[in-house]
Amino acid sequence: MNKASLVADVQKILRNGTSKASAERSTDAVLAAIKRGLKRDKEVSLVGFGTFSAAVRPARNGYNPHTRRPMKIPAIKTVRFKPAAELRAQG
Repeated sequence: MNKASLVADVQKILRNGTSKASAERSTDAVLAAIKRGLKRDKEVSLVGFGTFSAAVRPARNGYNPHTRRPMKIPAIKTVRFKPAAELRAQG
């Protein structure tokens, strides 16, 4: 599913003459709130859905697959998702 499909599903769920633009604004607002929560609290927990958490992947040694030369891979910030038991059961 991509964002366009997600917006279309939100529009169907909201019904009552909800426009596509309104459904997209709603979807964007939820995604923005999740991003803001991750920056501020480092974790966003949605009961029945799962938990998004900010994490740091440490620096490590690797190699360039084309040249086979060793290289240093820098540390990066990433987001992890742990699904709730209810979501895993649907899976």
